Amino acid sequence: MFIDRAKIYVCSGSGGDGVVSFRREKHVPRGGPDGGDGGRGGSVYLAGTYGLNTLVGFRYRPRYLAPDGKPGAKQRRTGASGEDLVVFCPVGTQAYRLPEKALTADLDEDGKRVLVARGGRGGKGNVHFATSTRQTPRISTPGGAGEGFELQLELKLIADVGLAGMPNAGKSSILSRLTNARPEIAAYPFTTLGPHLGVVELDRERAFVMADIPGLIAGASGGAGLGHDFLRHIERTRMVAVVVDAAGSEGRDPVGDLTVVLGELETHSPELAAKVALVIANKIDLPGATVHVQRLREATGLPVLPLSASSGAGCDDLVGILARELEARGLWTVGLPTSDDEPFDPLA
Repeated sequence: MFIDRAKIYVCSGSGGDGVVSFRREKHVPRGGPDGGDGGRGGSVYLAGTYGLNTLVGFRYRPRYLAPDGKPGAKQRRTGASGEDLVVFCPVGTQAYRLPEKALTADLDEDGKRVLVARGGRGGKGNVHFATSTRQTPRISTPGGAGEGFELQLELKLIADVGLAGMPNAGKSSILSRLTNARPEIAAYPFTTLGPHLGVVELDRERAFVMADIPGLIAGASGGAGLGHDFLRHIERTRMVAVVVDAAGSEGRDPVGDLTVVLGELETHSPELAAKVALVIANKIDLPGATVHVQRLREATGLPVLPLSASSGAGCDDLVGILARELEARGLWTVGLPTSDDEPFDPLA
């Protein structure tokens, strides 16, 4: 189950109290104060990890409390500090502090750790309050309180390439052909109800992440269909490829589909529209598809790649083009092999 929003409560630990204590040792007259300090409370951190890809776990465990610090002890011993609590979230998670909805953490990298609730300081023991005129202070301070508040977690998937397009354009089929991801594929609209991620492997050392976003329809940027909820996922992708049903098998005009998708991306975010680098003319193996390829090229200045996710024709070309485009844009260093020969350009 893909869950991309969750609300949790976090609370750091309170600091331990300082204590009032005096030395009571034989042969040590008037030993003076020796009360120790309290330990600090545990802090709460959020950390990003690729080991998670949904926020569903937070629906079942919404409270995260760090332990308190221990009080001080005699002989100037400091109490034990509370252990810090690390809450792991999927990479791409943003945390907003409520009720002001202030951005507290943006976990855009694997292993990134952000302090969200600092533990309370430990209290001072009476040893700190001794002076020349107050040699037996019976004063100590309590530990500081921890911070407790609600966080709104929102997941925005991070991928190298995002596939956008109308329902049943073949985005899931392309993802399943190129990666080990197994999204549901069926001959009806909105088969994909949540984003899917897959890893496209070039070899043992080189790979990039591809995301399949639920189908967009006219008005998606304003809330129509499923696209509005998931357009924000594609915001974090480094590059976007628009998938079009070149055969018009759903009774739609391929050029009209492309115009709608590009318009919805532009309406949602001009920065997102600027990430579109390629149009994939899918289902090229079906009758009548080839005649629309030139129309798609004329309708936009973007490169158009004919492809069949069903037969696999053009899929290898797609992988190479995406890898070179990511490298050319400086978004991902793939280390493609160089050659003195001119590389074959399937877009020509």
